[in-house]
Parts: sequence; C-alpha cells; structure tokens
Amino acid sequence: MDTFNDQMNEYQANWRKDNVTSSEQGWQNGKQYPWILPARLWQEGLWPGIRSGSQHPLPDYLRRNQVQKHQGVHNLKSSWMLCANLYFPFGASDEGRSLVGRFLQAHVCSQVRSVEALELEYAEGGDLHPSSLLGEMGGGRGTGQTSPDIAFLVNGGRGLVLCEVKLVEHSFYPCSARRREGSAQRPGNPDPARCDDALAVLDDPDSLCHLVKWGRKYWEHLQPVVNREMMSSLRCCPAAHAGYQLFRQQALAEGIAASGKYDYVVSCVALDERNGELRGCLRGTGIADVRQWGQLYAGKVRFVVFSHQQWVAWVRAHNAGGQWTNWLSYVESRYGYTL
Repeated sequence: MDTFNDQMNEYQANWRKDNVTSSEQGWQNGKQYPWILPARLWQEGLWPGIRSGSQHPLPDYLRRNQVQKHQGVHNLKSSWMLCANLYFPFGASDEGRSLVGRFLQAHVCSQVRSVEALELEYAEGGDLHPSSLLGEMGGGRGTGQTSPDIAFLVNGGRGLVLCEVKLVEHSFYPCSARRREGSAQRPGNPDPARCDDALAVLDDPDSLCHLVKWGRKYWEHLQPVVNREMMSSLRCCPAAHAGYQLFRQQALAEGIAASGKYDYVVSCVALDERNGELRGCLRGTGIADVRQWGQLYAGKVRFVVFSHQQWVAWVRAHNAGGQWTNWLSYVESRYGYTL
C-alpha cells in the first residue's frame, strides 16, 4: 500500500504541471524527481502572496531577520515550505493575527487572547539562546540549532507557542549522538546500546547519554520534570529512534518556561492528519501516538498536536469577508486541503 509520502509524490508532480513555469526536474541528494524544482525556481512553490514583490515577501523577512531557509525549499513536499505557505501569511495584518489567535485559543491553549507576532525558525536571545540554554554552539536561526519552525508570540508578549511543522516525514528523526562514527568536535558513541534503558539514562545522563559528552544540556531541563512511571514503560530513551526533534523542542520549551520570562509556554506539533506513519512513529519507543508525548513530562510546558486540516478548516469557516479566498484556493490545490 502506498504511504502518504508516495501519495504526495504523485500529487505534487501533477500540481506542478499547471502551476510551475518549467518542467525541468531539479536535484536533491544527488537525484532528480518530478516534485523537485530547479533550485533557482524555489519561490514557485510559494503562495504568490509571500513571494518576492508581494506585500509580505518571505525572502525579505529571511534577510531582515537573518533566517536560513532549509536546503530543500525547491522540493514541493518540503514541510518548511508548507509552514511558510500555511502560517506565515497571517502575520502580515491585524486581521490575520487575530484569526490565528482565535484558532490557537480553540485548538491549542485557552489562555491565548491575542497574537502579536509570527516568527519563523524562532530563537530567543541572551541566556535563552540555544547556545546557552541547550549547549548548541555555532548555529543560527534555521541551521545548526533547535529553532522551532514557527513561534507565536501571544498575549502582549506574555505567552509563547512553539511549533514544529511536518508534512510527509515518517518520524521526528533518530538522535544524532547514537552513531559510532564521529569527529573531533563530536566524537562517536562507543556504546549506542546504552540508549535502550530509558530509566537508566534518565537517572545518570552524564554517564549514559552521549549528547552530554557533546556539551548538550537537554537533560538539565528535562530530568527534573520527567514522569518516571511513563519513562519506565519505554523501550528506549525517547530521543533515540524517532523522537529527537520532539526531545530537543521539549527541552527548549521547558528551559524557556523555567526562566519566568513568559506566563506560559506551549510546545506544539502541526501535522497532516493523513500521515499515519508520523503519528505512530514512536510506537517502537513505547508511545502509541505522538499526541501522548506530553505525558512524559510534568513540567510547566503543555504539549499539543493539531492538524493542518484543522487550521485550513478554521480559516474557511471564518472567511466571511473573503480576504482569504485566494489563499484557500491555493492551499486546496497545492496540498489537497479541501472540505
């Protein structure tokens, strides 16, 4: 049976026939595919309302805020591009931010009253920067550090909602410190089997988690708030095989929440509800559905999953003035988000 990724291969290849100026296949990872655009044409995968020359151009935002776009932006299945297409446009106006705020209040956190800003590849500064908070040195927004795909600054800057956005991905990726091979900066892991005892890693991360050897501080923020009963039921460390991104974002969120800068911090995943493989990717770890990830922690951070379909349906239901009709037509055609 075809996976959701297989289905999107065909869907995006067909979409480009009527919506992209060139039929030339682009390259990614040394191969050509019909759903890959030539790199120079990456903006043809953007909703026209955020392309260069529009009133809210994404490229200008990236330059102004020193944000690195993902290398795969010319892939029509890119979740980074989906994030830009589905959410970034709504940061340009009071009406758009209000619409997002009401959606977040209904589907993410009832405490949300307003949205002041939408930021891509979000990072705090100072002591809350990933280099200080998480020990992730040498990175920047969008490269080499934990930067949630999109963040919503809410309630006059008193609340923060961090969100990882996915489309066709089959998991949240394995921990990069489980590899036996390494480098001078990141030595290889001499015994990845240590990761298979989740409770032991929790109790002694300094000895058993190779990320600590790399100078990463994730456990400093997570160890105090882990639900030991839930952790004891796992078959391995929650980051080991398919939860690494969730693990890092949880650590980031808990660290920011503990600082007291915000009244509350929420960590989210936004996914396509058709992607059952992603929803169940943590089964091998002992977590049946990604929505149960938050049960691992009893800290200050709430964990929430919502779907792109819920968001598009919300916009459709609240488009009385017709402001978002063109956008709705685009995302319906581009991703199949129809009624």
